[in-house]
Amino acid sequence: MSGAQPMARGPKYRAAGPHDGKRLSFWRVLLAVVVVAVVAAVAVFGFQIFVVDQARAGGAAPWFAGYVDATVTPQYAFESPESDAQADVVLSFVVAESAEACTPSWGAAYTLDAAAQQLDMDRRIARLRQIGGDAIVSFGGASNVELATACTDVDDLEKAYAAVVDRYDLSTIDLDIEADDLTDAVAGQRRAEALAALQAERRAAGTPLAVWVTLPVAQNGLTPEGEYLVTQMLAAGVDLAGVNVMTMDYGTDLGGRSMGEVAIGALEATHTQLGELYSKAGTDLTDASLWAKLGATSMIGQNDIRGEVFGLADATELNTFGQQKQLGRLSAWSLNRDTPCGPNYLDVRTVSNQCSGVDQEAGQFADLLSAGFGGSPSAVAAGAPQSTATAGSTGSPTPSATAETGPGRSTDPLPDDPATSPYPIWSLGTTYLAGSKVVWHGTVYEAKWWNLGEVPDQPVQSAGDTPWTLIGPVLPGETPYQASTLPEGTYPEWSGAAVYQEGDRVLFKGVPFVAKWWTQGDSPAATAPDSDGSPWLALTAAQVEEIAGSASTAVSPTPAP
Repeated sequence: MSGAQPMARGPKYRAAGPHDGKRLSFWRVLLAVVVVAVVAAVAVFGFQIFVVDQARAGGAAPWFAGYVDATVTPQYAFESPESDAQADVVLSFVVAESAEACTPSWGAAYTLDAAAQQLDMDRRIARLRQIGGDAIVSFGGASNVELATACTDVDDLEKAYAAVVDRYDLSTIDLDIEADDLTDAVAGQRRAEALAALQAERRAAGTPLAVWVTLPVAQNGLTPEGEYLVTQMLAAGVDLAGVNVMTMDYGTDLGGRSMGEVAIGALEATHTQLGELYSKAGTDLTDASLWAKLGATSMIGQNDIRGEVFGLADATELNTFGQQKQLGRLSAWSLNRDTPCGPNYLDVRTVSNQCSGVDQEAGQFADLLSAGFGGSPSAVAAGAPQSTATAGSTGSPTPSATAETGPGRSTDPLPDDPATSPYPIWSLGTTYLAGSKVVWHGTVYEAKWWNLGEVPDQPVQSAGDTPWTLIGPVLPGETPYQASTLPEGTYPEWSGAAVYQEGDRVLFKGVPFVAKWWTQGDSPAATAPDSDGSPWLALTAAQVEEIAGSASTAVSPTPAP
């Protein structure tokens, strides 16, 4: 059935509505646009946060740890961090003892046992953990030979890596692969297979191991050799915690960009490459997950390339980018260098192992780069619990000679036992040479200068007020260390009436001294309160050991070394 059609009506016949007769002003339109934009931005930003949070669900927070050149002199006291930014460190480098020896060493200069004795490596790591910090170990570096190159058997290589991991109770390791070690594809395959096997073994034991690879980077990302190394790792089944790129020493025209901008560009390029490498390996990762698997290490201050200087502004720029993208880690080469050079260093354009070459406060690079990176490398191993090492023949960085502390627990130190102390128990009546080590209240101390009657743990206002440096706790399984002593009559007893020439040596209360210049009647006792003004210099413990071990030591005064 059909009905009559309604008659068309013009505007004047429009039914009245709630907004009838009102006009939309410009300001109302603008306000509506702004509100919509804000809502959209919040939605997008919230989604991005959700993606990042989801990517990190159950994982570790971004962390900062500066590299420490562990074998360079003077020794860097990583066990006594001066700020939270220095609490976590990457100790470097463990390498093969020689090109033919599949034996881990520190810098090809110290075996693990020698490092324990001469560098106090185990004890200092224990001390760092005792005060809340942590250490990871880096294998490789630009010099010497990485273990995978020296070890020709995969099983032997795995054992070499495991020896370091077990000795220092590591949950995270770093492999700095560069130079010839990076171009050796055969060694790369051994490395990948050994690490995969070690990870599987640790996972089965309930102590997962996080593995980071540190690689050179160009302005346009990883080199072909670096890409191939990552491919080998993934193909072998290594669960990479991440790829840490060395944003330094590009050696090419930077196009007027700052070192911070170039580092960001290199990271963005590596992010793309890493996504492609994982896809080829059969795993597709989100952008957020890929950023979480990326890290950057910059050479602070003057780089090896004279025209490249990574300044404080660059550190801030890189850190801001790192926080925005939620990079897995940031690091710096090195904490040894995170200090100004001072007026006596003539050419700051020449790289120093001890200073940055730029105007800065001590520790300032670590403070800038660590902002917002509050995680810890010990939490990276996919939820691995921090294990407690047990005593054994290889030593352990876990202290055992102090009482447990915590709510309701005693803070009193356990009694010192000569049978389990690696050095003599401190004694009030004994004179100690510079470099002498003692045990006091379950802790090892080293004398900074010769002293008598100075209690090692006496509270002081500053480190300069005590002749003792705290090294770290006594470790499980340690045995007494027999220090060398000088044979009776090695040097004559000091006499106030005798005339001494520069280089003459004497004994004063059992302590050997050498004359710095002509002197008569000046007692060596004045050396401690006024070491600069005294004509006498006390020999160190190391010098005494060297003299005692020499078959040709003279009995009469001899020239100073």
